[in-house]
Amino acid sequence: MFEKIETGIASSKAPLSATVKAGRIVRSAHIAKNPATGELITGDIKTQARQVFLNLRQALEAAGGTLADVVQIQAYLTDKADAAGMNQVYRQFFSAPYPVRATVVVDLLSDGIRLEVLATAILSSSA
Repeated sequence: MFEKIETGIASSKAPLSATVKAGRIVRSAHIAKNPATGELITGDIKTQARQVFLNLRQALEAAGGTLADVVQIQAYLTDKADAAGMNQVYRQFFSAPYPVRATVVVDLLSDGIRLEVLATAILSSSA
């Protein structure tokens, strides 16, 4: 069984949990939304990526972890040309050894979203 983590980030209107924890494993999915209002933060890929990774960091801290606990990232871009800009911001939040990562180009459901990430973290303890 898993538990939903209350992250302080505005909940989605969709039927989903953005961050869940099962023992030491945390799974967390994010787009570039204002954590207080839930409104999409528009702009270029660097602006959106920065907000995505800030939200991920906030969610992991609420679960008792940090970005250093992330072992895998699945990154979904709407434009292949955004990969370089996303990588520039990614390096500001993650360092070697980097998490395993798969990056794919998709057509996301909501207009204006340039990036969505799904992260898997393994916490050092289940507390």
